[in-house]
Amino acid sequence: MKERIISSIRPIYKEQSPKLYIETYGCQMNVNDSEIVAAIMQKAGYSITRDIGEANVVLINTCSVRDNAEQRVMGRIEQFGAEKKKRPSLNIGIIGCMAERLKERLLENRIVDLVAGPDAYRELPKLLETTASGQQGINVLLSRDETYSGISPVRLDKTGVSAYISIMRGCNNVCAFCVVPYTRGAERSRPPGTILDEVRELADNGYREITLLGQNVNSYRSEEMNFSRLLAAVARAASGMRVRFSTSHPKDMGVDVLETIAGYDNICNSIHLPVQSGSTAMLQKMNRKYTRDEYLQKIEKIREVIPDCSISTDIIAGFCGETLDDHRHTLSLMETAAFDAAFMFKYSERPNTRAARHFSDDVPENEKIRRLTEIIDLQSRLSLASHAKEYGQTVEVLVEDVSKRSENDLCGRTPQNKTVIFPKNHYRAGDLVKVKITEYTQATLKGETV
Repeated sequence: MKERIISSIRPIYKEQSPKLYIETYGCQMNVNDSEIVAAIMQKAGYSITRDIGEANVVLINTCSVRDNAEQRVMGRIEQFGAEKKKRPSLNIGIIGCMAERLKERLLENRIVDLVAGPDAYRELPKLLETTASGQQGINVLLSRDETYSGISPVRLDKTGVSAYISIMRGCNNVCAFCVVPYTRGAERSRPPGTILDEVRELADNGYREITLLGQNVNSYRSEEMNFSRLLAAVARAASGMRVRFSTSHPKDMGVDVLETIAGYDNICNSIHLPVQSGSTAMLQKMNRKYTRDEYLQKIEKIREVIPDCSISTDIIAGFCGETLDDHRHTLSLMETAAFDAAFMFKYSERPNTRAARHFSDDVPENEKIRRLTEIIDLQSRLSLASHAKEYGQTVEVLVEDVSKRSENDLCGRTPQNKTVIFPKNHYRAGDLVKVKITEYTQATLKGETV
């Protein structure tokens, strides 16, 4: 799941109620977590604001996947500290993965009043009561069964077009580079009935697209239902909506899931399948539980069962002990797989992970950057080639919003998750529009409505 900063939750104003400001860093799972937090806090009597100046409580929902994300949050805490100097009664809380990983360091910072891990969100109102007496509130206990079932999230999407649904939490894979199992705990799946109820609620509220979320959705198991059966049930319950999912672990991506995607028109033909490296030696060191050849066999099967499926991936450059040959194997795998898109990063050691405990971060920083640049340059060419295939074709686009570059244009995505820009005309967010592609870059498609 790609790291990014997400804007604060849209306002839901209520007179004479304390106000909460939430800022979210990280992946789609964190966005959905913030929506859950907003729902819990609203039930406790808080209203949500986008203006920090009127907030009584500030919560920063954090990510620990890369060091850069944590450093950005540390800088943001200092900025919020300046606001706290103006208003000493302002409560500042750190929630999410950083809260779990860096609780002691965060509590040493007197700017921070509250620290809550990913499984402690139901306790936030009580923790805030603790801070009212001048004490710091903390709960970072991981749970074996918390899935936040029964909570109807406050949706972040201002347009009411797309929504996230978390179907499971935690991860059991323990990849050597990854901190998630230590910050989010073990895998546990939501009961399917609560997921389907949430799907129907979104359909009733006019949403046009849902994305099922999990650290590894393919390992979903609940009430004798696996992921392929859940996906089919969601597709039926969401017959008027597009259905997406993320993220899949290659070791668990089975033919049953591919056949389910192929069998339902409203399940988008788009799969995110993180490879991380094209070298079997590196994959073994990363504890990824598949080989290069096994991964490429998965790609071949996807192309066979779903010929027009787009495939995206994650790639790490410069993992511990990576040689030039390992790097070249990654480049050659990228060419063979012909990825439509990729999230690409240089390796960032995370404390207490398996890699940090057992391996040396021995690839020089300048070499990591050089290898990452080669990977990015290659993917740019692959993305351009992928978009070139769309030239002259007519595609179906779900309108999401006004284009960031021009108020006269709209932007949306195809079922293959490709971004399309086209003239606004009379269309609006939530419409399904046929667009003929007339231009393309490595990042976007442009066209005219048909």
